[in-house]
Amino acid sequence: QITEKADVYSFGIVVMEIISGRKNVDTSRSEQSIHLITLLQEKVKSDQLVDLIDKHNNDMQVHEQEVIEMMKLAMWCLQIDCKRRAQMSEVVKALEGTISIETNIVHDFVAVNPVSFGLTAVVGSAPPLASDLSGPR
Repeated sequence: QITEKADVYSFGIVVMEIISGRKNVDTSRSEQSIHLITLLQEKVKSDQLVDLIDKHNNDMQVHEQEVIEMMKLAMWCLQIDCKRRAQMSEVVKALEGTISIETNIVHDFVAVNPVSFGLTAVVGSAPPLASDLSGPR
């Protein structure tokens, strides 16, 4: 089921693709870094978010702090629990600077057990399907 919460999740993916200069799934990379969101999860937990910023984009490098803030917005959108995700209206307000980005973020963006969704097991480090993430209508 595609809902507005799936759209918010997709927005988070697109933001991370722009910041990193890579696709969400890139099979030309090593097994540990095929999935951008799995890599994001690892980098945020080890406090190495700057490693994900596109090294070939000078603007991204110069504005590192602003880029990290955008990553935090993306992480708010990428919450596994769809109830914890930002609403798109909140994303717009955060981009406009009228509200702050949520700071109480769970840094698990990839479901690795069935409890995360209340579904049957999700296997491996593959990101969940958008239909699993969309939440109820």
